[in-house]
Amino acid sequence: MSGQRVILATCVGERKGTPKRPVPSVRLIRGHGLEGDAHAGNWHRQVSMLADEGIAEMRRAGLVVEPGDFGENLITSGLDFAELAVGRRFRVGQQAVLQITQRGKQCHSRCEIYDRLGDCIMPREGLFARVCRSGRIGPGDAVYLDPELDRVRWAVCTVSDRSAAGERPDASGTTVCGLLEGCLGNGRVSYKVLADEQDAISNELRRLCDEEVCDVVVTTGGTGLSPRDVTPEATLAVVERLIPGMAEAIRAAGLGHTPHAMLSRAVCGLRGQTIIVNLSGSPKAAREQLAVVLPVLPHAIATASGIPNDCGRPDPRHADE
Repeated sequence: MSGQRVILATCVGERKGTPKRPVPSVRLIRGHGLEGDAHAGNWHRQVSMLADEGIAEMRRAGLVVEPGDFGENLITSGLDFAELAVGRRFRVGQQAVLQITQRGKQCHSRCEIYDRLGDCIMPREGLFARVCRSGRIGPGDAVYLDPELDRVRWAVCTVSDRSAAGERPDASGTTVCGLLEGCLGNGRVSYKVLADEQDAISNELRRLCDEEVCDVVVTTGGTGLSPRDVTPEATLAVVERLIPGMAEAIRAAGLGHTPHAMLSRAVCGLRGQTIIVNLSGSPKAAREQLAVVLPVLPHAIATASGIPNDCGRPDPRHADE
């Protein structure tokens, strides 16, 4: 394994502030952490990491430690923690994706680990992460630093029976793609044209959020009063929290151009850390509506990530720097 970035041990624990126990493999759950671990939950420190190189220093100093003794979930080898700035995403094994959310931590009181070992390197050398994509991992799995995961990742879905059938070019989707690239950079993950079928729309939104780790997904079309307009219903079946102010701002801005804007049923919301925005199907309306949203998108992405400001959260607009 020399020269490779790998996982040496996976550990879980039933209580916080206590050593964890090594397990042959563990499931990482998106937005939650390690299955069965006390630190799992809806917060930014779902997974704790230590480098074996740092633990080796403690062993050379005479401390007898085993995997999990410092309360760490993952022990890595060959991974330079200096490469992992707060906000950076990386893949473990074939599927799981993690994002660094904090470097070190402040302990306000001595825990069982400190009392037993006389020292704990987690506060000064540990990294903490959240799970962006689920997957099972275990010792020997490789760690991949993929530049594509470091970009602001966005996708566009056009919902139109006629465009999906090839009867009409999709001007709205291409317009939205151009505007998002100008604001968020060239991190486009997907651009698809779908028919007005609720299940198909919902399934694509879930895929983009859960598997493609998108920061933003924008739909265009299917938000009106026609019986075939089901994009809001498809979105509501997927999102976990609504962003009502964003949808209200889109409609309010549209009313400055046409009273028909009040007929839009578009919704905006969050699935995990992914922001989903519904726009109208008209290229002109989509452009006008997105113009209202674009100025707040970088801040929305940053806050939706769940990374506290004092942890050194990066500005999404500068992800390529």
